[in-house]
Amino acid sequence: MFRKSLLPALSVWALAMTPAAFAQAKVGIINTQRAILETAEIKKASNDMQAKFKPRQDQLEKLQREIGDLQTQLESSAGKLSAAGQADLEAQGQRKQREAQRISEELQADVERERNEILQRAQTRMIEVLKKLADEKGLDILVDTQAVPFFKVALEVTDEAIKAYDKAYPVK
Repeated sequence: MFRKSLLPALSVWALAMTPAAFAQAKVGIINTQRAILETAEIKKASNDMQAKFKPRQDQLEKLQREIGDLQTQLESSAGKLSAAGQADLEAQGQRKQREAQRISEELQADVERERNEILQRAQTRMIEVLKKLADEKGLDILVDTQAVPFFKVALEVTDEAIKAYDKAYPVK
């Protein structure tokens, strides 16, 4: 999202810059994705989410084991069960399969929604941090690593951005 809004602006800016002015511009390079994902806030949020959704994940895994057990039971008792007994086992398996599908879809949707909310908030905060960092370092422009095929490592400010973010938004 950040790159999508940044790249067109960078392109227009680069076209508007004369070669002499561009040569004088002070540029910093940032790996925005890494900067966001390696903040203490995101690491904590990831651990919190794993803990929050673990009971539902465990429930899903238990259901999947039960489904596997029912399939094994059906296979091992093939020809030994009455038609009603076999139909009952198959119905149990289908019910558990539907329940597992429902839990899986709900879990995935909830994880995705929460993950997107967390990343959106972190992205907004990172933009603020990057503006402040650029001002402090006297940078005219910050370019994402994915927007350039080559850069000198000395221009990269990703680690500084992570530290500045963690300082501005300490984990509680």
